[in-house]
Amino acid sequence: MSEVMECDVVIVGAGPAGLSAAIRLAQLAKTQGRELSIMVVEKGSEVGAHILSGAVLEPRALNELLPDWKERVAPLDTPVSHDRFALLTERRMVSLPTPPQMKNHGNYIISLANFVRWLGREAEALGVQIFPGFPAADVIIEDGAVRGILTGAFGIGKDGQKKDSYQPGMELRAKFTLFAEGCRGSLSQRLMETFRLREGRDPQTYAIGLKELWEVAPEHHRPGEVLHTVGWPTAHDTYAGSFIYHLNGGQMALGYVIGLDYRNPYLDPYQEFQTFKTHPAIRALLEGGRRVAYGARALNEGGWQSIPKLSFPGGALIGCAAGFLNTPKIKGTHTAMKSGMVAANCLMKAWDGLQPGQMLDAYEPAIRASWVGQELEAARNIRPGFHRGLWAGLAHAALDTYVLRGKAPWTLHHRPDHSALKPAAECTPPVYPRPDGVVTFARLDSVALTGTNHEEDQPAHLTLRDVAVPIQYNLPIYDAPEQRYCPAGVYEIVGEENGRRLQINAQNCIHCKTCDIKDPTQNIVWVTPEGGGGPNYPNM
Repeated sequence: MSEVMECDVVIVGAGPAGLSAAIRLAQLAKTQGRELSIMVVEKGSEVGAHILSGAVLEPRALNELLPDWKERVAPLDTPVSHDRFALLTERRMVSLPTPPQMKNHGNYIISLANFVRWLGREAEALGVQIFPGFPAADVIIEDGAVRGILTGAFGIGKDGQKKDSYQPGMELRAKFTLFAEGCRGSLSQRLMETFRLREGRDPQTYAIGLKELWEVAPEHHRPGEVLHTVGWPTAHDTYAGSFIYHLNGGQMALGYVIGLDYRNPYLDPYQEFQTFKTHPAIRALLEGGRRVAYGARALNEGGWQSIPKLSFPGGALIGCAAGFLNTPKIKGTHTAMKSGMVAANCLMKAWDGLQPGQMLDAYEPAIRASWVGQELEAARNIRPGFHRGLWAGLAHAALDTYVLRGKAPWTLHHRPDHSALKPAAECTPPVYPRPDGVVTFARLDSVALTGTNHEEDQPAHLTLRDVAVPIQYNLPIYDAPEQRYCPAGVYEIVGEENGRRLQINAQNCIHCKTCDIKDPTQNIVWVTPEGGGGPNYPNM
């Protein structure tokens, strides 16, 4: 029997959007002199454990949420000092003009994980209750409306039987529920299907972002410098690029982003990232340094036309659960925060007359009228302009930015990422270098740096709709692309010719959600593991 707790608002996910919503709700409740019970559940072992981003923060939303953030000692201590944008060939780096969207004057290079930890402390100081290690495993839907969430049970073995340590999940019932799970949230996906939130909207499209944190030699360290590159090593028909951000304290964030609408099933995002580091200009930055962290996470790229309907009876989507990332800026934290704040504002305005299970009708129009809507609508055609390759995309981006200024009388559209793969017989495998253990590394050596841990005796949280599909369909047609698109070595084809099977090493999973997105038949379904499982990112 599940224990039942009741509150006014439940928020799923202690990321930038969820915590900003919680803080704004608490601020407004205090201003109005009302008691409001706000609960935030977070699947990571602590706030920030699962948070990974580049990241350069545009402080616009933070200035609105907590104007005195400097006095509150927010961890924004590396202002951007210099922007660079370059095209890589195999041996050269060619400087290009920095696009207006990628200019970062007034922005800060941060650890998003540490920024979120700070936001969590600010929320708790306002009376918000945060429960890390409690994944939201299911939505409570009654009479066609969301009534809260059910947290995951503890102590169920691989065989599905209750162990001695068994503890049932908890029902958290609320007048209203905000879903801030981040990109490709499992409950958000269910809500989109249940309430048909994608009707009339483009499919969401995604990328995978891979990141390493390095301690670099002093002569290579330039605090505040931001470098983005396009081009080599990824083929020109694939949307991809890198980021290099120099933080204070001798550290440098290094990452690579690849659109998951790539076509070649042999492409391996992890290996593309490792190959990128062998470029002479990049290797020179890393020599004499030491890698201290690694991680990967999917990110939304669909933009304005891919945002679903945001409200449904009893709840709403905020942050990357809805897809507010501005792809040309390579930023989504400020828009995610603002979406949570807008939802909180609308909720508090409607609170006295709001009945449990009612729609928050004002939220979506308020988003569209806000600077989030204005920013994303102007950027809507940049990412789909790259569907025809790098050069066509750069030319279209220049036209849209400099001539049309984001006001084109048309809107380009997306198709689902998983539908883009070509059969393996039509493609050539890229050649990737062997890891040298100095600048490039084996996949499992990288996973060891994520702090990932899952209780081994639990049902796998990476599930298959049909166990026959990987061998009968994916392997003969696409040469089992799940072996390559996973950045953590979760999927392996094992066994001899007539006894092959897909082995799922769920204990390696770093919760990036790439498999849930890129599987050709959408046969892989990601569900929440036991609470606290997954990566434990320190400063990512």
